Amino acid sequence: MSDLNSNIETNAAAPAKVTSDGCSVEQHSLAEQIAADRYLKSQQATKSKGLGIKFTKFNASGSV
Repeated sequence: MSDLNSNIETNAAAPAKVTSDGCSVEQHSLAEQIAADRYLKSQQATKSKGLGIKFTKFNASGSV
């Protein structure tokens, strides 16, 4: 995932559209790249075990 984050940072600093010698290159908008990053992170989160909930047993020491 860090590769996608670094790509977004690089693309944010670079121009969105470049034309040179009759060739034109256009990349996805920054909003689309951020949306793709959020989607991929949400897909990774759904595959993780436990769904972010941790169950522990509470032991109150000192109670009678």
